Amino acid sequence: MSEKTIFKRIIDGEIPANVEHDDEHCLAFHDVSPQAPTHVLVIPKKEIASVDAISQADAALLGHMWVVIGKIASELRLGDGYRVVVNCGKDGGQTVDHLHFHILGGRSLSWPPG
Repeated sequence: MSEKTIFKRIIDGEIPANVEHDDEHCLAFHDVSPQAPTHVLVIPKKEIASVDAISQADAALLGHMWVVIGKIASELRLGDGYRVVVNCGKDGGQTVDHLHFHILGGRSLSWPPG
C-alpha cells in the first residue's frame, strides 16, 4: 500500500473518530455515514487490503476481531439482532482498500441487501 488509506490515518490519529474499541490488534469506531441506527466499523491495525489479501498468518487476528465484534454488539445492546458485512473489491462495494467489518443494527434489516 503506497498511500495511507483513511483507515490508516484514523489508526495513526491523524483523523478523529468516535472510537468504540481500541486494542493492540484492532480499532472499532462509528461510521460517519451510518446505514443503520448502529453502524460501527471494525478494522485491523495491520494493513490488509481486503478479504482476498488475508493469509494463514492472519488467522489469530481475524479470530480476535470476531470476538471483538461480539463484545461490541453486546455492549451496544444489539441483542435483537445485527448484521456483520464485509465487502470485497469494487463490485462487492468495498470503497476503502483496508479490510473492515461493518456492524449494522438497531433496526430490522431486510434480506436480500441492496
